[in-house]
Amino acid sequence: MDLSQFRIETERLRLVPVSTRYSEHILLEYRDPVIQFMNYGPPESLAILEKRIGEREAGMKEGIRLSVAILSKEAGEFLGCFALEGIDQENPEMGGWLKESAHGRGYGREAAAGIRKWADANLQYNHILWPCASENAPSRKLAESLGGTVGREYIKKTARGNLRPFVDYWIPKNEEE
Repeated sequence: MDLSQFRIETERLRLVPVSTRYSEHILLEYRDPVIQFMNYGPPESLAILEKRIGEREAGMKEGIRLSVAILSKEAGEFLGCFALEGIDQENPEMGGWLKESAHGRGYGREAAAGIRKWADANLQYNHILWPCASENAPSRKLAESLGGTVGREYIKKTARGNLRPFVDYWIPKNEEE
């Protein structure tokens, strides 16, 4: 399944395949404090970022991941990126980030709900895995709003190299869709 032309629209958002078109926005916004709990640190250069984006585009063509840029419908403003990795597996993993100025407006929950709705209609899966730092209250609240429950607790090294307690939320498939 080639997902390179993937689109999801929600009430306020448009989720489109991430591409180098958004490189400068990502380079500018994927920094502290946004990355404090993320798996990857900021890209060292535009070239490295564009290589990462190319890998994500290839994964979408292969049908193994969704990597999307989150845009506001109203103004087309870049808000952040989300991904659903391992969509060919029993428990795909979802995560994402929003630029700091987009925090606190419900965009993350809306984007995650849109991706989950798509997954419910198009994938066979048991649950979506949502890993997050134990102290990342907004991320935990997002997972819980989608019916997620803690399935595992562990210690993990973040992008900054710090060891932190993490939890994996298991978000069940919504069979009512």
